[in-house]
Amino acid sequence: MRHRVGGRKLQRTSAHRIALFRNMSAALIKHEQITTTVAKAKELRPYVEKLITLAKKGGLSNRRLAHARLLDDAQLGKLFDTLASRYADRNGGYTRIIKAGIRASDASPMAIIEFVDRDVSAKGQDSGPVMNEEFEEA
Repeated sequence: MRHRVGGRKLQRTSAHRIALFRNMSAALIKHEQITTTVAKAKELRPYVEKLITLAKKGGLSNRRLAHARLLDDAQLGKLFDTLASRYADRNGGYTRIIKAGIRASDASPMAIIEFVDRDVSAKGQDSGPVMNEEFEEA
């Protein structure tokens, strides 16, 4: 029996699922908008909103709890400095999910998950070409 067991397994082991949410939440905090499947977006939403609630409360213990779930120091700083102050007067509902059609390869329903009142310039901030010093000689 699986009474009161919430959440989707997403065809992954528990360690893979934890790593998936950790990476997706770091990407969402960094870019403030990501595209994923509807099921993953619906599972990611409470994960990220609990992180923002921890950041709003502030304090060392909440920073440590958020770091344990996020494990990305740069995004942890953005979470506690930028996003906590942005949503200080909001009582929840920090993210929205927008349906984005069907993926062509496997017909999965896709969605865009983004922060409400997001910073538009944060999207794709490091997606440019990577310049390596070894290849600049040519």
